[in-house]
Amino acid sequence: MSKTVADVMTSNPIVVQPQTPIKEAIQLLAERRISGLPVVDGEGKLVGVITESDLMWQETGVDPPPYIILLDSVIYLQNPARYEKEIHKALGQTVEEVMSEKPITVEPDRALKEAARLMHEKEIRRLPVVDEQGQVIGILTRGDIVQAMVTE
Repeated sequence: MSKTVADVMTSNPIVVQPQTPIKEAIQLLAERRISGLPVVDGEGKLVGVITESDLMWQETGVDPPPYIILLDSVIYLQNPARYEKEIHKALGQTVEEVMSEKPITVEPDRALKEAARLMHEKEIRRLPVVDEQGQVIGILTRGDIVQAMVTE
C-alpha cells in the first residue's frame, strides 16, 4: 500500500499570523532550523507562507529596474511593478508585508508520490497540508519524503 501525505507529514507545524513582526519570524526560523512557515489567520486558515527567500530582501535590498531616458521620459526596460513589490518586501515589518500569498497546498489523503512530484515540478521545499476548511494541519518537507524513502 502506498503512503499518503498524512503518513509522513509533520503534524501541528509552527505557524505565524500576518501581524507577526518580521524579527519574530526570523527568530523562529533560525531557532527551529526551518526554512519556512505557514501563515494563518485567526481561524487557522492558510493565507500565505513566509520563507527564507521572502526574507532575503530584508538583507540584500533592491536594485532599481533598468531604464533609459529618452527625450526627458523614463522608459523602464523591466516591469516597474515588480520593483515596487520587491521594495515592499525589503521594507516590510510584519509577516503579511513579506509573505508569499496563495501558496501551493496538498491534502492529507494525497499519495506521497504525487506530492513529491508536485514539489519537484514546482521547485518548492515545503507543502502546507490543509483540511477541507483550509486549516493548516501539517507540513510536508523534502526531508519528510527522504525519511519516508528510508523506512520503505
